[in-house]
Amino acid sequence: MRFVVVTYGSEGDTRPLVGVCAGLQAAGHTVTLLAEASTLSPARDLGIPCKALAGDIRTVGGGAFQKLVAKGGEDVRAALKAVAQVAKENTEAWLAATLEHARRADAILFSGVASYVGLAVGEYLGIPAIGLGLWPIKPTREFGSPLLPQGLPGFLAKPGHLLVRAAMWRVFGPSLNAATARVWGGKPRAKGWTDYPTAYGVSPCLVPQPADWPETVRMCGAWSSPVPAGWQPDPALEEFLTAGPKPLYFGFGSMAGFARRPVVEALVGAARGRRAVMFAGWSGIEASDLPPNFRLVGPMPHQWLFPHMAAIVHHGGAGTSHTAARAGVPSVVVPFAADQFFWADRLYRAGCAAAPVKRQGMDGAILGRHLESALALQDKSAALGHAMAREDGVGEAVRLIERWSGA
Repeated sequence: MRFVVVTYGSEGDTRPLVGVCAGLQAAGHTVTLLAEASTLSPARDLGIPCKALAGDIRTVGGGAFQKLVAKGGEDVRAALKAVAQVAKENTEAWLAATLEHARRADAILFSGVASYVGLAVGEYLGIPAIGLGLWPIKPTREFGSPLLPQGLPGFLAKPGHLLVRAAMWRVFGPSLNAATARVWGGKPRAKGWTDYPTAYGVSPCLVPQPADWPETVRMCGAWSSPVPAGWQPDPALEEFLTAGPKPLYFGFGSMAGFARRPVVEALVGAARGRRAVMFAGWSGIEASDLPPNFRLVGPMPHQWLFPHMAAIVHHGGAGTSHTAARAGVPSVVVPFAADQFFWADRLYRAGCAAAPVKRQGMDGAILGRHLESALALQDKSAALGHAMAREDGVGEAVRLIERWSGA
């Protein structure tokens, strides 16, 4: 079968879907991935056909995502305002590009802020539209929305999900209706879609399958993209890794817009002279900012790197959280915005992370205490990693997609 996969976001939003694309290709299907331009390298490295969608993630919406990160906090209104700016600028271009490629497809797969685009195109063409989620948004009574503050009373769980769903439609609906009217003369929808199949790249070890979900909404296990054939780590990094005790890992992915110096001071202070690997990501941190016990590294497969670490200090992105847990390595999570607070809480509940660290006011002493707590969780983390290693998230996603699309 022929599939079009559409998403938009940072590399952390795209890379797990590259894994699903690779799984579909291995099963004999044809796949085209549509995503933000700077996130397509992992797909190209695996020979997956891909096309860039409009919008530079670093500047789209007047730098909306960076402003959200800089502000930080569990502020769902700020998150919705950021994606509203992005949707207003790009929905029509995304819709037109997706329609162009999906005309030759048997089904469309969608994720993230491009979800309504995927649903609209699937409905217009009369082909199956299947969600690929990285965090669970299907309403349930068993846990609250990942976009709301964690720890709310249980009776608010499902109403909270429904509230977020309604808010998302208020944000995306006007832009989508205007775009469908211009692209194919579509009539406006009064409300968004609620009943469509969705596969989640989420481990049941972290978020068990809710009993009140239908059979067409499933937790598959984490999705990761395979390491490209012929990939080799930097020999200097390999030498560093084998030259002493397992180092610490520090990295906040695509998080940017925060004050660099106090964050660097906190990381260096927390390390207390121990060996450390630092992934700068979008932070702007440079090797000259770091002491000799730190080694700065560029992008590389985290599933290779993380098992070599003693602990992982990260922002709580869905992909990083799953990769750290699957590696059997404890985490310290410093969430910045959106669903990162949800993953920080889930790792803590699973016993593979210290309590989440508030970024505001964080210093070396605070982060260091959380890091010591995390290092005491080695056995629990290893047990969870063994359990997650038995999951075949990509394989399960491929089986579900084939079933739901009529392959």
